[in-house]
Amino acid sequence: MDALPELIETTEDGIATLTFNRPERMNALSTPIMQGLLDGLPRLAGDPAVKVVVLTGAGRAFCAGGDVKDMAQGSQQRSAAEATAHLRSRMEVSRILHELPKPTIAMINGPAAGAGLALALACDLRVAGASARLVTAFARVGFSGDFGGSFFLTRLAGTAKARELYFTGRAVEANEALSLGLVNRVVADEDLATVTMELARSLAHGPSIALSLMKRNLNCAESGSLAELLDMEAAHQVQTGRTEDHREAAKAFVEKLAPIFSGR
Repeated sequence: MDALPELIETTEDGIATLTFNRPERMNALSTPIMQGLLDGLPRLAGDPAVKVVVLTGAGRAFCAGGDVKDMAQGSQQRSAAEATAHLRSRMEVSRILHELPKPTIAMINGPAAGAGLALALACDLRVAGASARLVTAFARVGFSGDFGGSFFLTRLAGTAKARELYFTGRAVEANEALSLGLVNRVVADEDLATVTMELARSLAHGPSIALSLMKRNLNCAESGSLAELLDMEAAHQVQTGRTEDHREAAKAFVEKLAPIFSGR
């Protein structure tokens, strides 16, 4: 029997689920996983049947981050410039996740460390099981950090807390992560999949054009000027006002019915 791939992709009811599948290594990022993400995420972004993307891990971990042993061996075989270019190309996954024109959800089913934490933070929403633990981890192995974790953590928790978590490398339990704004919900481990998929379905059945443009507005709000954001909001508001989804929602509001969105 053929072994399962290290990145499993399934799609159901408009929800594409990408599962890191190296449970024996706590889903440490491998070349097949990274290449699967680099190839798969742009494809899912352009697939009209996919409305939401969920990222999770097999077994007891979300993702332990980079495979330190493999990284050390690979780095020694390349010049510093080559190693930097190689790592930077892999780190595009974080940008793709952040800019993907569809809602993304990290279903954090256990430890999320290093680059694994960065990928979770790159998603729009995070639902954590009670046993989830978030840790930057880089200081523990003498690394400075990658995959945009410092960008996302600073914006979610503020610069002082981000510096503390990077410098000390201490782990954050699920409830503290909730209080810091690093996750949106904490649920019992046994309810994690159900709650996450209920959230994903509600977004998948929503006004997909409006959600996509909301995401662009929110990304602009992180680093653009107010004037740039106002220009973008004005254009997007007019654009969404001319969609079938808006007309359906307005009609349903008047008739006191639940709207049925078509993504047009």
